[in-house]
Formats: sequence, C-alpha cells, structure tokens
Amino acid sequence: MTTAPHPALKLSAEVADAIAAGRPVVALESTIISHGMPYPRNVEMAVEVEGILRDGGATPATIAILGGVPHIGLDEDELRLLATDPDVAKVSVRDLGHVMATGAHGATTVAATMRLAALAGIRIFVTGGIGGVHKGAEDSMDVSADLTELSQTPVAVISAGVKSILDIGRTLEVLETLGVPVIGYGTDEFPSFYSRTSGHRAPMSADAPEVLAAVMRHHWDLGLPSGLSIANPVPADEEMAPERIQGLVDQALRECDERGIHGKDITPFLLGRIVELSDGASLETNIALVRNNARLGAQLAVAYARTAG
Repeated sequence: MTTAPHPALKLSAEVADAIAAGRPVVALESTIISHGMPYPRNVEMAVEVEGILRDGGATPATIAILGGVPHIGLDEDELRLLATDPDVAKVSVRDLGHVMATGAHGATTVAATMRLAALAGIRIFVTGGIGGVHKGAEDSMDVSADLTELSQTPVAVISAGVKSILDIGRTLEVLETLGVPVIGYGTDEFPSFYSRTSGHRAPMSADAPEVLAAVMRHHWDLGLPSGLSIANPVPADEEMAPERIQGLVDQALRECDERGIHGKDITPFLLGRIVELSDGASLETNIALVRNNARLGAQLAVAYARTAG
C-alpha cells in the first residue's frame, strides 16, 4: 500500500504522478552536486544520471531543500542552482529543521536524503558512496549519521561501498551491530568506492535485481525497520588501483590533520584534494560509479514495483 507523501514536502509533478500511480521512482541526493564535484561537471552528472534512470524505466527524484522547503524532484534550473550557489548548506538529518525554519537552501546528505525519500514514499535511493566510521574514530568519535539512518529508515541505498577515506572494517562492524543488511551486488567482496576491492567480504551477495527486490520485500514485510546497503562495485575498466588510491588518501588525510579540518568539512575536503592529487582521475571514477549505480537503481526500482500488490 502506498503511503501519502508528508505534507511538508514539495513534489515535482513528474514525481507526484509516478508515486500516485505506483510507478518506479528512485531518489538521488544533492550533496554530491553542491559539495562533491566541481562545476560544471556536477550539473552535467546530475542531468546525465536523471536521464539514465528515465531510460531505465524509473522516475528520478533528486532531493534538496530550496528556500526552506524540501523538494522531491528538481528541474534543470534548480539543479544548476545547487551546482553553482556557494551558500548552499550541507544538510544532514540534524540540520533539516533549522534549514527549513531559516528558509535556506540545503543539499541533502545520504542520511537526510534517506529520511526525506521515506517521507515521500520512495524506497530506493542511488548515491556514490555511503559515509561510515572515520579513521581514528576511537578518539574522535567521528561516525557518519548515514549509519544510524540506515538502521532506522526503510530505504534501499545503492552505492559503490564505503569511501576508502574511511575505516571500512569498523564501518561494516557497526552496520552489523545496527542490523543493516549489506549486500554485494555481483560480488562477494565489499567494494571501496574508487576500487572494486577492499579486503573485506560482503556479508551477503545477490546477482540479479529481482533477488534484491525480494530481499527488500521480505525484510520490510517482517516489520524490520532498517534500510538496506547495496554495494555495487565500480565497473572493472573504470576503477582506480587500490594501492594508488590509498596513497592519495593517506596524503590527503595528513593534510586534513595539518589544516585542522574536522566534522562535516572533512569529506568534501578529502574528495576535492584527491581529485587534485590524481589529476582528475578520481573524479572520472566517481562519475562512472554513479552512472553504474543509476543503471542498477532503475533495474531495482522496476523489479521492486513488480512485487507490489
């Protein structure tokens, strides 16, 4: 049964029609546009990914806060605003009420996008990589809100795994403790964003969108509250070698410490610095993996819609 979207949300006509008709819809975050890639590649990527979803039979629903109002589905002018306005805030779940109350613009993180997608009745969300436990978290306690949100919000999140700037082993341990299913798509090894491998096994695996859709349906039919983390490796011909990316990550982390960067500013700094250190190669891999996740997202949304009823 379809739940009516929350009244605080503003749905585009395209998204509202698709949800009302029970057609496949896939959520997209906006932090990757405002804080994850440079202009104009960010807006080009956003438009391209929406096109991939439409070509695959799903309606794209990019999520952001504009003028204090959570928007579910954006037009190209709104995507461009997010890509170019330097005052767009990075918004996690804790920030939603404040950004709405102050009438600001906000780009939603994985956690905030999950929450707003669930309030709109959208069950599938495509992103690049999820957040996790930061290296040194035993001292800093820096753990992404994405993990908490995955434990309590029923949305399937397709990513290329956990960013290699994070502590992947500890992240997987936390997800296990929180009861979040972690499923490698077409792989037995958990991917590490830029690379297909991480040295850590995926707790579960699946080889077809129909299997993933069945897992989602059974999981939520049991009344289990969590989302699902679906780890979809970057295509083999577009990955970066693990040893190369690790050297860049280590250098960027040292610079982060030297500059005293912390909190929610860490990830944007590290990703931007890695683009510089790799002469743009990491950006191309980032775009490639988002495209790949969008293709799977459309397939999964179509398969999941067939299980309804």
